[in-house]
Amino acid sequence: MRLPFYAILVAAITTAPTLAADNWAIDGAHSSANFGVKHMMVSTVNGSFHKLTGNVVYNGKDLKGAAVEANIDASTINTGDDGRDKHLRNADFFDVEKFPTITFKSKKVVPQKDGNFDIVGDLTMHGVTKEVTLHAEPMSPPITMKGKTKVGTSATTEINRKDFGLSYGGLLDNGGAMISDKVKIELNLELTKEG
Repeated sequence: MRLPFYAILVAAITTAPTLAADNWAIDGAHSSANFGVKHMMVSTVNGSFHKLTGNVVYNGKDLKGAAVEANIDASTINTGDDGRDKHLRNADFFDVEKFPTITFKSKKVVPQKDGNFDIVGDLTMHGVTKEVTLHAEPMSPPITMKGKTKVGTSATTEINRKDFGLSYGGLLDNGGAMISDKVKIELNLELTKEG
């Protein structure tokens, strides 16, 4: 008795080998979360957060099934000016006592041309969750050092800070914004394979 073609196809798919996903921890010592925002429509103030943790579930080849979770300690914000950093930590901006952590959790990863990929997920900051898309570069080839396998990538996005309730800042005499609504974000990640 011959099996129908679709039955053979289903059997082939369900018995085909799959790539096991591994857990990759974000190496906080070699990763960074950076941002830039226009000040008085003249210069760009750059800053970073010094404490970044999280993990990526990734099989080493197929990014479509990858999952990303990242956590940023908002109190570690650093723009190179102590007074400004203190202001950014208070209730006018991040209100870090009330909202100590910025988180990102992916929903899907969409491969793009030339090995690039988009990571679509929820960004939670200042108590507000919004969907954002990170535009990421291809994963670097894995290297092994001291028995640890590592890969890396960089990702960028742009958000409107007011979408997250960060609305502090007035207008200049010419009508321009003292602080731009748009914030450019860049993540540089080094991942260490666990296990």
